[in-house]
Amino acid sequence: MNVDDVLVAREKLKGIVHTTPLDYSHTFSHLSQNEVYLKLENLQKTGSFKVRGSYNKLISLSKEDLHKGVVAASAGNHAQGVAYSSQMLGIPCTIVMPKGAPLSKVLATKQYGAEVILEGSVFDEALAYALEYCERMNGTFIHAFDDDEVIVGQGTVGLEILEQLPEVDAIICPVGGGGLIAGVAMTVKQVNPKVSVYGVQTLACPSMKQSLLHNKPVMVEATPTMADGIAVKKPGQRNFDIIKEYVDDIVCVDEMEIARSMLMLLERNKLLVEGSGASPVAALLYEKLHIKGKKITAVLSGGNVDVHFISKIIERGLVEAGRYAHFSLTLKDKPGELEKVLRYLTELNANIQNVNLQHIGRHIYPGFAQLEISLETKNNDHIEQIHKVLKNKGYNIRV
Repeated sequence: MNVDDVLVAREKLKGIVHTTPLDYSHTFSHLSQNEVYLKLENLQKTGSFKVRGSYNKLISLSKEDLHKGVVAASAGNHAQGVAYSSQMLGIPCTIVMPKGAPLSKVLATKQYGAEVILEGSVFDEALAYALEYCERMNGTFIHAFDDDEVIVGQGTVGLEILEQLPEVDAIICPVGGGGLIAGVAMTVKQVNPKVSVYGVQTLACPSMKQSLLHNKPVMVEATPTMADGIAVKKPGQRNFDIIKEYVDDIVCVDEMEIARSMLMLLERNKLLVEGSGASPVAALLYEKLHIKGKKITAVLSGGNVDVHFISKIIERGLVEAGRYAHFSLTLKDKPGELEKVLRYLTELNANIQNVNLQHIGRHIYPGFAQLEISLETKNNDHIEQIHKVLKNKGYNIRV
């Protein structure tokens, strides 16, 4: 497995996948003190890079194996990549997804023509069932990352970056099972060993980081994360070996850093990017790599975000940026008291979003009322000013 295999794969993928844009970002360049280019795999067919590896794997199978059909286990992007690739080749496809998989991803997978089986409460249970089902049906199992043809297919991302930005100094990829970064690192380093390749994981599931420390793939305990695309508890052996040889370093980001990066990509660059895809940007913004003055490509690996989750990310990001505040205070229960508070807020240029006045409650004493209010604010200093003015007016504020 080498760069020649990746060159062959690229020819096979022509007309099947997009050559995604490499977009210069003035915002992230300024904030990180680098020249930052975003590799927009969130605009890839099926919404992520996964289709590259899955299609390359499928076309490597014999006609007999294709006729029997393929099986995969996935909570999202790999499912859609395999389903789309199967549809293009006109072969039977079954995807096993955990019961808690987002409805939007389940429906998208079905729309690509796959049969979807919901089994297990977590991915590992879905995977175990998929392997059993595949053996029973005598089909071919398509692994999400621990497969040579899949790794080679993902390596085409690296080829495109080298062609679009030949002078690139460093490439940053998200890391889950390791398929993407293994393909990219192998390809890039064999063409130009001077290019640095870095991986990013979430602190909630740092499996590859821990595996490198233990010098072998290890299973880690994971906590819930919004970067579900890289929440893989144990990386693949093939991926581990390639990463150990070619990747310069792997760093970790936390949930809030990911959330803020998702919001900034949406607001500043008008790009909808999922948590795993935003992790390379988070690593840059929060200086995990300590790189300055370089030409850097951040691979935005996918953009499949559940619409309900988008609203939560936006709200949380606004709170963190000091652009949204919610608090309560106690008023005297008599005419004019509410109007006074609203007037103070208007004078402070706070945009009132929601007002709720309760006269009866467990902690509301007779003769008083509790006001809950939501405001659109400018920043954290503005919120502090509002609290200070209301406190000086005699109000006790509870955030």
